[in-house]
Amino acid sequence: MSVVYDPADPQSSSDPWPLYRRIREEAPLHRSPRGFWVVARHADCHAVLHDRRASSDALNIDPALQPEDFGIGPGATEALSEFEGLQKSLTSLEEDNRPFLFRDPPDHTRLRGLVAKAFTPRMVDALRVRTTEIVDELITAALEKGDVDAMADFAYPLPVRVICEMLGVPLADQDRFKEWSHALSRGLDPDFLLPEAVKKERFDAILNFAAYFFELLADRREHPGSDLLSQLALAEEAGDTLTPGELLSTCILLLVAGHETTVNLIGGGLLALLRHPEQLALWRADPGLDRTAIEELLRFVSPVQLTGRALLSDIEVTDGVLPKGAFTFLLIGSANRDPDAFERPEELDLARKDNRHLGFGLGIHHCLGAPLARMEAQVALPALLRRCSDISLADVSVTYRQNVVLRGLVDLPVHLTPA
Repeated sequence: MSVVYDPADPQSSSDPWPLYRRIREEAPLHRSPRGFWVVARHADCHAVLHDRRASSDALNIDPALQPEDFGIGPGATEALSEFEGLQKSLTSLEEDNRPFLFRDPPDHTRLRGLVAKAFTPRMVDALRVRTTEIVDELITAALEKGDVDAMADFAYPLPVRVICEMLGVPLADQDRFKEWSHALSRGLDPDFLLPEAVKKERFDAILNFAAYFFELLADRREHPGSDLLSQLALAEEAGDTLTPGELLSTCILLLVAGHETTVNLIGGGLLALLRHPEQLALWRADPGLDRTAIEELLRFVSPVQLTGRALLSDIEVTDGVLPKGAFTFLLIGSANRDPDAFERPEELDLARKDNRHLGFGLGIHHCLGAPLARMEAQVALPALLRRCSDISLADVSVTYRQNVVLRGLVDLPVHLTPA
């Protein structure tokens, strides 16, 4: 076998596309020397994501097949158990406090169901007016400066403000989340990639988030409002619905997952447009492309590069069998550039019609916030194009964060010219 997927390779975050191409051509299904399996084709990723025998719970990995130096996620159970004050309210320090992202039915169904209604297309569409107001505020401030970091001044604050308003997090507290959120998003990468200092930052971020939400939820129990935190606090009070640890881990997940993907979609999407000026001009000339343009940017940018599954049974795919008890990485970024699934997959085509990308996953773990992310990007990028006669890169070279799972830019310096 001439090529294997190694997430420790810096290319996995900086420029993964040539590597993905080689893997699809030479080893679309393979076992890494580290012990995990790799699936690179669209058809196979699609099949595994839909298969109930593919578990999101890493506790289902057979110990004999567990990859080298493998961790089971962001350590919510351990971190929350360390939180002074929460210890007294937990019925057992051994209970499973992991977010529903890392759990299977029935717990996944129960926990996801508590928040799913807040992210339906109808509920998200009701947020469009407020999202438009926030976008206009951010663009106005950016145009006054002219030279801005599109990540820090636009891509990041928009989804953070939207999810914080949904949850009921005060505006004054939102800036403190940036460092914590970055630590958790980096902590989604496999543990064998993370230095001990990064693992410590992940653990501390969970503690900081827990301490913050612990106090805020206490206030919502006493003074409930119409926000999502109040609804979750009241659901916990009803009993048999949420444990205190589950409540905290759900709040943390909603805040972090509610903006990290969108930040990278908007930032990476803007970079893609600036590198493909003919497509940017096409979108300017045809606002009717808003929907297909965002779907194409989701495919082309792939903010979520991979996801993992533990196998409850042997699962047959195109080139072989994934064995029961093994852990597999599904290379979403590779699947989204598979020529067997997309015509001209390496080209950005904002008018692309048949776009079955896997940017938000599939099946029961399909991204809960997909309607929200789509709406935010559909508002943000067209507004930026409309209000700027020109957007130019300050530097042709860009730097990506070291994250493997959630791929995103460190910064994106641009110059904005008002329309």
